[in-house]
Amino acid sequence: MTDEELQEKLNTALYKKMFAEQEQYRDWLLSQNPAEVLNHAYEYTVREDILIALEYFSISANQAAALLSSPSPLSDVFTAFEKTETDHMDNIRDCICQRADDTIRDLQPPVYPHSAAYAAEHEELDTYRESLRANMACKSAIEEAISESYRDNRLEEDGARRILKLFGSERTMYVLASTIQMKHWDERISAENKSWAQTVSFDEGTEDDRFSFLIGRSHPGLIDLFANQVRRIEKESQAKTSLLGRLKTAQEEVRKQQPASHTRKQENVL
Repeated sequence: MTDEELQEKLNTALYKKMFAEQEQYRDWLLSQNPAEVLNHAYEYTVREDILIALEYFSISANQAAALLSSPSPLSDVFTAFEKTETDHMDNIRDCICQRADDTIRDLQPPVYPHSAAYAAEHEELDTYRESLRANMACKSAIEEAISESYRDNRLEEDGARRILKLFGSERTMYVLASTIQMKHWDERISAENKSWAQTVSFDEGTEDDRFSFLIGRSHPGLIDLFANQVRRIEKESQAKTSLLGRLKTAQEEVRKQQPASHTRKQENVL
């Protein structure tokens, strides 16, 4: 038997032993009153996660053999997990903040690219005004973010990330591109950012409207740096999304090609 075969054999045996231990624990739990079941809900969930981890990830043959020597390896691992300091509450707090930011962004009206005159002619003044208010809020938030993020003669990236979370990439870039276009004469803004701003189109007649969300309280050089950060973050986000999509597709292809009986859980059932 090769080392790899021994490792797989021991991992499978360990999974089966833990699976049987969890089934016994589950039967006991179902015999308890509802209050007692709730008291043990966290433990049951973590034990399930431990099984899932062992199902898809192998440990060394020596580690598996060591755990197999215990009469209750699943309980042992859970006890060790309870004593481990984790970032669980920090992760929950971050999720709360992330969901709140996502909700704020989702409630933003869509960017309205036309002028007030066009909106009046097409009976879309309410949509125009909602978008204009959001643009003005975005402009003020960018000015505040630049002010707060400029420390020790450098512009930290946290401000750009916060604005993108709150207003989304479309509105943030719309306000930035409009400002840079209207500051085309300013040499403190890079030629690269001026060229990028020209790729964002604005309808004729919107220039007067755009003055209301012109980023005017920030130094042009800092606006340029802020635009660099926003563009880089958005580019990285798009690349990450593309990579995750390719990985997901690859994983689905692997699952389709892999025989169903190969997983430890299904081997246990068989």
